[in-house]
Amino acid sequence: MTVIAAFWLVSFLLVITPGADWAYAISAGLRGRTQVAPAVLGLAAGAMLATVAVAAGVGAVVAQYPVVLTVLTLLGAAYLLWLGVAMLRRPCAATVAAAQGHDSPWRWMAKGACVSGLNPKLLLLLLALLPQFVQQTAPWSVALQIVALGAIHAASCCVVYMGVGLGSQRVLGARPAAALWVSRLSGVLMVGIAVMLIAERAWHGTQGG
Repeated sequence: MTVIAAFWLVSFLLVITPGADWAYAISAGLRGRTQVAPAVLGLAAGAMLATVAVAAGVGAVVAQYPVVLTVLTLLGAAYLLWLGVAMLRRPCAATVAAAQGHDSPWRWMAKGACVSGLNPKLLLLLLALLPQFVQQTAPWSVALQIVALGAIHAASCCVVYMGVGLGSQRVLGARPAAALWVSRLSGVLMVGIAVMLIAERAWHGTQGG
């Protein structure tokens, strides 16, 4: 229980740190209350898919071949860049028209899974921090421990991001101008994170690491 509590604290601190996942939850909230749940479920599903992949041995592959992490990071950065540019081109306001967007719940869920599953913050948690909480002598297998801890992280994602999405809709719903600026800020945040990730990978490449 001590290990679980310690991991939950680290996981929760990462979840409450604003980033691309926050921006996505906010954008879902600005589109309408009905978009928040599928978007958040997508974010949680992406976290669990990444966790299962690590439990299946992807973490060992990444440790042996660092180029895999570079590819995953660049894929995530490219996807965030695409989403950010799309938000800047079509910023949403919390209006009835915006709430009746064309994206289906499944699309919100799929995009959320991509945002979360390719999120470098999640990769940091799974590949760098999570192994420190796995005990070789525990009754559960290492893979099962990883999945269980990943489920705790996904649960934290559901609670926090649901609050972020619903809160943005409630606070900004009656303020279309503020919602518009927050939407643009979310787009800028996604683009900025993507550019920083690409620059960081490029710098590591020039340094030979």
